[in-house]
Amino acid sequence: MRISPLLIRFVGNREFLIASVALLAIATHLVLRFGLGYRSGPAEFAVADIPLLVALIAGIPLLLVLAKKLAHFEFGADLLAGLSILTALLLEEYLAGALIVLMLSGGQALEGWAVRRASFALEALANRMPSVAHRYNQGQIEDVALGDIAVGDRVSIYPHETCPVDGIVVAGRSTMNEAYLTGEPYLLPKAVGAAVISGAINGEGRLTVQASTRAVDSRYAKIMQVMRESEQRRPRLRRLGDRIGSLYTPLALGIALLAWAVSGDPVRFLSVLVVATPCPLLLAIPVAVIGSVSLAARRGIIIRNPGVLEQIATCRVAIFDKTGTLTYGRPTVTEILTAPGMERNDVLAWVASLERYSRHPLAIAIVAAAREANLTLSDADEVSERPGEGLQGSVAGKRIRVTGRNKFLASHPDMASRLPPPGGGLECIVLVEEVYSALFRLRDEPRLEGRDFIHHLLPLHGFERVMIVSGDRHSEVRYLADQIGIDEIHAGQSPEQKLALVREATLRASTLFMGDGTNDAPALAAATVGVAFGQGSEVASEAADAVVLDSTLGRVDELLHIGRRMRVIAIQSAIGGMGLSLVAVAVAAMGYLPPVNGALLQEVIDVLAVMNALRAAFTPRRLSDYVP
Repeated sequence: MRISPLLIRFVGNREFLIASVALLAIATHLVLRFGLGYRSGPAEFAVADIPLLVALIAGIPLLLVLAKKLAHFEFGADLLAGLSILTALLLEEYLAGALIVLMLSGGQALEGWAVRRASFALEALANRMPSVAHRYNQGQIEDVALGDIAVGDRVSIYPHETCPVDGIVVAGRSTMNEAYLTGEPYLLPKAVGAAVISGAINGEGRLTVQASTRAVDSRYAKIMQVMRESEQRRPRLRRLGDRIGSLYTPLALGIALLAWAVSGDPVRFLSVLVVATPCPLLLAIPVAVIGSVSLAARRGIIIRNPGVLEQIATCRVAIFDKTGTLTYGRPTVTEILTAPGMERNDVLAWVASLERYSRHPLAIAIVAAAREANLTLSDADEVSERPGEGLQGSVAGKRIRVTGRNKFLASHPDMASRLPPPGGGLECIVLVEEVYSALFRLRDEPRLEGRDFIHHLLPLHGFERVMIVSGDRHSEVRYLADQIGIDEIHAGQSPEQKLALVREATLRASTLFMGDGTNDAPALAAATVGVAFGQGSEVASEAADAVVLDSTLGRVDELLHIGRRMRVIAIQSAIGGMGLSLVAVAVAAMGYLPPVNGALLQEVIDVLAVMNALRAAFTPRRLSDYVP
């Protein structure tokens, strides 16, 4: 039986183990003291207190964490709990102390169970790559460490293996699955001259690849590097409970000290601390968070970092990737304009035969157009797709090259008047034997709900700035932005540039980034809240704080409302619970509430606060104000 990694992490969680020890200790104490009939005599009570001492000792790691926070002048909601534990130990009020250990560790374990560790995404990336490569050495294949591969080395990639480096195919034919990196669920043919990227999965054939970069300089490694940096530099969010606790803690501590000073009884100090312990913050807020996580899951939204439910309602900058987020991610050929003497189907068949070996999204559209026209595709040879040079190769004995308008006119300025005028969307120039033969126009249609969704963000959710940050060409990004009503665009952005833009925007205001590919992962992790669309990229999903499974903008609106509603319910539970605690504090300060009774009363208050927090798990009558 396979044990879930999440379960292993949960059971291995320190707070969970401490809470388990405390619960077992309290139960054992009650059995020894009451269940076995030990009614009198100090010896029996001493035996019954041993489990409680174990619970208090188990809580020492919690006290060390609190001491560290105190050294940094962080006065959070759990400070009172720490003081209560210490005071209970000094005054030999072991049961009260054990109850506080249980409440403190239980609340932290409950929250920690749901919170995603930042290392998840890095683990997902690292686990994809092989640890060795099959390098040719004087005609023989030897297994060497990935770091030993140098530029120019030839490596063999066996069927179904992961490509270890970026390079060019020099022998063999196969297909490669790059969906993990690009989000596009297609198998791309690979032949001599075709480019391959690290992290792609080889198909049935065996390939020989000449490394064009070292493993540490590959595209995959760079994405992993910026991902690691963005996780390490991600700002620590100040949680809702900490903010409320920073006001409540000094007030409760002041009352406890005053009660001790007036009465001269240190037990009075402990009584006030016990009943003042902000368990509605330690328990009710995590319950509201996890209830909202459950609600989101039922709506097709997976919350990977529950902390963002506290933050998403405060976001003021919306940043969108383009393909697959604001568009459907399925470009289509809209027009093929051929030069005199060229047949449309001939050109389409030649170009589609070559584009099968490309990983560009436009290639998928062109191949789909050829198949829709029932054209027969041929094998291609001498395929090359170097950056800035376009795609070229030999098909049916003809030299075919696919390039961009600017690149073509740079070498053929006299052809400017013979080309069709630029249009909206994407386009490519086709050369047959270096002679202009056709112009393809393509378009990735915007989502139907895009304009309405963008226009409702500003007035109804308080967003002050909306932008598109995309790796696509400026003309296509500009066309989409005009269609859906976004003024600010940043086109042609690499993952590193996206990351820099998101970091800069996040320094000024809370950001919400939405994307769907592995190249979006660093930006998703760096934003205040990162939302990934669909399940195309595992890395993007791991880096994101939330994943919208059905890739609809309406779900993002629901996520905004779930976050806002969670904050309201959490604040109600926390403030209401602490209000009742303050009433009990007054009673304890007057000497009418012993420590253990105070702890039990606090448990009753906790139950009321938690019951209110559980409302977050139920679907409200209305969960969205967005009407497409």
